[in-house]
Amino acid sequence: MSSAATLSAAHLERAAYIYIRQSSESQVQNNVERQRLQYALADHAKGLGFRDITVIDDDLGISGAGVHRPGFDALLEAVCKGRVGLVLSIEASRLSRNGREWHTLLDFCAIVGCLVGDRDRLYDPALIDDRMYLGLKGQFN
Repeated sequence: MSSAATLSAAHLERAAYIYIRQSSESQVQNNVERQRLQYALADHAKGLGFRDITVIDDDLGISGAGVHRPGFDALLEAVCKGRVGLVLSIEASRLSRNGREWHTLLDFCAIVGCLVGDRDRLYDPALIDDRMYLGLKGQFN
């Protein structure tokens, strides 16, 4: 990640949640490298200073198109309860598959002070510029 400027001690006191997802069983079986990159985010979180790291991979092989995803639900619940300081995904905008889910996650992250990150950088949904950028990324995906 190119910037960790918004990462604070308060974030590090909470957990980093790594959300791993691939949309189909075929992707799970054939895109092993992408899966490896996603799991490697746990090491990246450790390098950022997080001691408590939770990997959620319950949604591997589950399409996000209108289907119940227990992993995403667990992530959203943990964020809402203030347990999460950082949500990491291989691409931040791939955390959800529709605008409602995406903006709900961003809203709750902003309320509880949780950062959202991907391989490139960390974003603070409470900051207008980061929120605008994340909103645009979500629209393009």
